[in-house]
Amino acid sequence: MSTNGAQGTVRIAAAGDVHCGPHNRDEALRAFAGLEGRCDLVLLAGDLTTHGHPEQAAIVVEAAALTGAPVLAVLGNHDHHDGCVDEVVRVLEDGGVEVLQRAFSVQSCDGVSVGVVGTKGFVGGFPGSSLPDFGEPLLREVYAETTHEAEAIDRGLQAVAHCAIRVVLLHYSPVQATLEGEPEGIHTFLGSERLAPPIDRHRPDLVLHGHAHAGRLRGAIGDVPVYNVSVPVMQREFWLFELTGAVTEERADVTLGTA
Repeated sequence: MSTNGAQGTVRIAAAGDVHCGPHNRDEALRAFAGLEGRCDLVLLAGDLTTHGHPEQAAIVVEAAALTGAPVLAVLGNHDHHDGCVDEVVRVLEDGGVEVLQRAFSVQSCDGVSVGVVGTKGFVGGFPGSSLPDFGEPLLREVYAETTHEAEAIDRGLQAVAHCAIRVVLLHYSPVQATLEGEPEGIHTFLGSERLAPPIDRHRPDLVLHGHAHAGRLRGAIGDVPVYNVSVPVMQREFWLFELTGAVTEERADVTLGTA
């Protein structure tokens, strides 16, 4: 990828746990509409809906259309709850929300390439409470699911290595620091340290997650900043990030891929 030496700033609006539904439709529309003209890209860190109903996903679509920017999302546990996740994804994607499931997307924002690696992440815990790959088959399936998620992060970051700006978008946390404030007894169900090694290895510019409503805003994996953008943690509707990257000589089209 050739650059012309110029630097460009990309404005990213992020939020997790928006939990859209009929009960908060008006508030959601107002929050998303407030982003118009203020950001180049919107990233949603899971729990888009209250219980994973397609009707709730339709409200997400309605709200996302008001931003005037591309909207990328990962799913959260609430989005899986009703058992119709495929229909939820169809509603979202038919409405223009790009859902990343062990996938990546490369966006061009005023000539700056932004690679977003997105996947749900999963549970498993942190030092002192980590789930082992041992015992009953059901427990080992949980361990394997987290393995697959971590591998997807690794593959995705390899795929977007050429991008000027690289972001990892998750629902579950890859680091314990952003869980501080939550009872330690449930940290195992809020994320996994096993999601962190590919991030530490590839060193993206930013990692975003949600899920931990009572956690802390900021953490890090090495020198990589990790933000818990759960709405209750931020105490605002969206967090706005400004990231700087090189402008390419030719603006690339949007690229999608499976990690």
